[in-house]
Amino acid sequence: MDVLWERGPCSVQQVLSVLPKQPPLAYNSVLTTMRILEKKGYVEHVKDGRAHIYAPAIKREDATKSEISHLLNRFFKNSRELLLLNILEDASIDRKEVERLRDLIAKSSPSGEKE
Repeated sequence: MDVLWERGPCSVQQVLSVLPKQPPLAYNSVLTTMRILEKKGYVEHVKDGRAHIYAPAIKREDATKSEISHLLNRFFKNSRELLLLNILEDASIDRKEVERLRDLIAKSSPSGEKE
């Protein structure tokens, strides 16, 4: 999806050419992934001769919201609090990230003040 969002419409070969070379991916693996993404509604294609040209069917922001919603539902019982607590309990989170999260929470609270 990143390739399509950054480069615009691409054939499978064009997507494959910009993906990391290690580990090597087979053309058929990329094609299968593109078809799965199309079935899920994330990409669409048009035919250009023998090639299919794939393009994003949704914006990155919409995909992000959808995946976060799926993550919340599947692992955190739709609780944003549980998700945030899990992130904050992660030992790899640094002080700056915690401060940014606090600032974002304060800005999103109804009064706009830190609690």
